[in-house]
Amino acid sequence: MKELILDKNELYKLCEILPKNGVILFQGDLASGKTTLVQNYAKFLGVEKTLNSPTFSIMQEYNFHQSKIYHYDIYQEGFDGLLKNGLIENFFEDGLHLVEWGDEKLKKYLDKYQIFNIILQIIPYKNKRKYIIHE
Repeated sequence: MKELILDKNELYKLCEILPKNGVILFQGDLASGKTTLVQNYAKFLGVEKTLNSPTFSIMQEYNFHQSKIYHYDIYQEGFDGLLKNGLIENFFEDGLHLVEWGDEKLKKYLDKYQIFNIILQIIPYKNKRKYIIHE
């Protein structure tokens, strides 16, 4: 477990240590900064487009370097929405999968199929954010 306390201008420090492939499950309350972190991370990785939260489409795909970023927002339907919409198969694709509102059902699924994943908790902390990485 790693823990960092950063303000928005220091997010690059977190981006430097996050994995460049596999699955990152972002967890935190509403307005904790999940989408902001995802946007900053994509920019850090060289994605030129601004990532918008795919709340209603559940998943958006972006190219970066020789790989892809899959950006999910499963707030509305959770793991069951991924299954229902046939998106669960995407996790077997190479690339970086960024999942806002990643839940325990998805974590168990990824572990079952030995798909590398981490949980990144975001907690408001004074005028900053506390980022806790569970590997």
